[in-house]
Amino acid sequence: MADVPVLVERRGTVQWITIDRIERRNALNEDVVRTIDAAIVDAQRSRDIRAIVLTGAGDKAFCAGADLARNATGSAFAINFAEPRHYVADFFKRLLECRLPVIARVNGAVMAGGFGILCACDLAVAADDVKFGTTEPKIGATPMMILPHMLRILPPRRLQEMCITGEVFTAKELLEWGVVNYVVPRAELDSKLDWLLGRITDKSPTAIRLGKQAFNAMRDMDLRASLEYAQVMIPVMASTADAKEGMSAFQDKRSPAWTGR
Repeated sequence: MADVPVLVERRGTVQWITIDRIERRNALNEDVVRTIDAAIVDAQRSRDIRAIVLTGAGDKAFCAGADLARNATGSAFAINFAEPRHYVADFFKRLLECRLPVIARVNGAVMAGGFGILCACDLAVAADDVKFGTTEPKIGATPMMILPHMLRILPPRRLQEMCITGEVFTAKELLEWGVVNYVVPRAELDSKLDWLLGRITDKSPTAIRLGKQAFNAMRDMDLRASLEYAQVMIPVMASTADAKEGMSAFQDKRSPAWTGR
């Protein structure tokens, strides 16, 4: 195993987080999950970071889920029943609450817990030869920890099929189901990702932060509550420096200079 299971690298205004366990198909253990979690926290502290890319090393796997090797340490299945909070649950909450857009660069197989990470990301670009699956039923389990995020993303019948059969599906099918945003030939994966990042990083960081907060809050509300929430958030949004700059730039017919404030 690599000395550092996760590579964290800043590329311009984007924080790249790469699971680097090629020999284990980028499988998850406690060290991997906690390192990704810390990298997300670190990225949010910087005013200069505008987006996060989450991917796997190599071209075989994005993430194969929990490390199931007999001698694996820190497995997601190693639960301390005296501890009410599991580190994987904390990690998925971190992804849910992340103020930066998180984009999955799907470079290889996405299985089990890896599929949960995919569903927890905001956007996803996938190579067209990638396979996806929640394979837990094949080992006598069900995708319990990732199910909350899957329920928000997948059509119910497709979700049931994945959870019951444990079979794998294609990138084209996942695109049709709305799980990934774009599917491209493998040779075009990074160019498509760069294109998408370019459409994100030139926008107001404040608008994106408030937009993510509103999106996650409103989808847990009924229609009446979401309308009430929206009318409260409009003056909040309008009072930000970015909103004022955006309006001024529009009126002056110039490009805005975002401060993220």
